[in-house]
Amino acid sequence: MSTLAYFTTRPDYGMGRAFLLAFAVHAVLIAFMFIGVRMQNRPGDTVTVELWETPPPPPPPVVEAPKPPPPPKVEAKPEPEPEVKKPDIVEKAPPPKPKPKPKPEAKAPPKDDLEKLLMREQIAMEQEKLNQERRQIEDAQRKAESEKTAQKLAATARSRALAQWTDKIRAKIRGNIIMPQDISGNPEAIFDVAILPTGEILTVRKRKSSGHAGYDEAVERAIRKSEPLPQPDQPNLFQRDLELRFRPKDQ
Repeated sequence: MSTLAYFTTRPDYGMGRAFLLAFAVHAVLIAFMFIGVRMQNRPGDTVTVELWETPPPPPPPVVEAPKPPPPPKVEAKPEPEPEVKKPDIVEKAPPPKPKPKPKPEAKAPPKDDLEKLLMREQIAMEQEKLNQERRQIEDAQRKAESEKTAQKLAATARSRALAQWTDKIRAKIRGNIIMPQDISGNPEAIFDVAILPTGEILTVRKRKSSGHAGYDEAVERAIRKSEPLPQPDQPNLFQRDLELRFRPKDQ
């Protein structure tokens, strides 16, 4: 038999001892478990106590102090919701503007040229002021001439209308004159007559005699006989005092 075969067929003496040791441990464990169960199932002993004194009275009930009212509940404020930041919108930057070209700086005129410029401006301002004053004078003159012309026209129109009114009066008076037979030539007699707006005569006064007493008397009688005298076509033409001229050959 070789050496290798000897070591492979060698009896295992340790396995027997280990088996015996495990059996002994299990037997001891089972014995302890049996004894413990028996001791727990044994009824307890009865103890008798004799009392020689009455028991003390029960202690008085303890009155508990009133509990303080519970503090008011403070409602917790709801915490603000966290602000949700909106994402910043990135705007596209506008394209850069072209830089303006620098303008050439105007050079200040020399001192002599500046004084001449100021003098020309002052002369122009004074000339404009003179022209404005001249225009104002011319406007005032034109206005005065226009008013004067209007007044002349109004006076001419009034004189014409007044002459027409006095012609009507003289025509009525001439129709009542009785001519004397011995009158010769064409002498003029002037009378001042004061009248009312109704044509009634207030006074008749001879201002100038014709040189023929008979003719003068005939004219005065005709004036009084012609009452009431004709009234003007326009009431604003009325005059209280009239100057009436008469000639024998007037028609």
